[in-house]
Amino acid sequence: VEFTDKFSPDKPLECLKCYGTASIEHPGALMVATERGQYYMGGKVTGLNVPVRDFPCKSPEEVRATLPDDKDVVAFQCRNPVHRAHYELFTRALDDPLVGEGGVVLVHPTCGPTQADDIPGDVRYKTYVVLKEETHNDRTRWEYLPYSMHMAGPREAIQHMMIRKNFGCTHFIIGRDMAGSKSSVTGEDFYGAYDAQDFAKENAERLGVTPVPSLNLVYTEEDGYVTADEAEERGLSTKKLSGTKFRKMLRSGEDIPEWFAFKSVVQVLRENS
Repeated sequence: VEFTDKFSPDKPLECLKCYGTASIEHPGALMVATERGQYYMGGKVTGLNVPVRDFPCKSPEEVRATLPDDKDVVAFQCRNPVHRAHYELFTRALDDPLVGEGGVVLVHPTCGPTQADDIPGDVRYKTYVVLKEETHNDRTRWEYLPYSMHMAGPREAIQHMMIRKNFGCTHFIIGRDMAGSKSSVTGEDFYGAYDAQDFAKENAERLGVTPVPSLNLVYTEEDGYVTADEAEERGLSTKKLSGTKFRKMLRSGEDIPEWFAFKSVVQVLRENS
């Protein structure tokens, strides 16, 4: 880097503009306040080589070369291992009326640092590799993004849409409370459950990316995964397993129900716990 600028940032203003709050109860604002230095530096950046990572990360140009030019490409962003509900969600997204016939889905997880209690990126990557092999599907493509989540809610959802457009995607799945965060003190949400979806719809035309709503799926004893509305209308019996309970079962060696998680993913998580 050839430094040409040095300045003292207004960190509270930066956080307010980026995260919608300057409170250090927000993980992003806490990072800016405690991990970034007193001064910011700027200048000319010259690339010397491709970074060496624990997992392969193709460039946008390389990924675009693998995708069809004449079909819709739906991006699915995640920062955790993919379980059954996630898989059902992004494969069924291809049936959405907003997606053209013959479309494909690009599963594009972020494998960089996330929150302190999240599974490490290299372990998450291993779960994606085994799941890709187990669920071999010609309409599902897998690539990996060296990106660290900021939990910035609607603004981060827009950033993800822009990133995936650069990777060749035409559509982007927006989940409930995407990139959301809670106060570390009160536990209150910083953003509304549908703020990211609404913000994405408002900016979709300008961005040139079509947001695809995330289905709210539940598992039922009678008919497998269906939408929560359908389960309620038909009076189906639903099953639930919380993330906390799942992690406890992982640690204790209990059998994880296959309706919740893939065996290959569970095995990787146990081997790397």
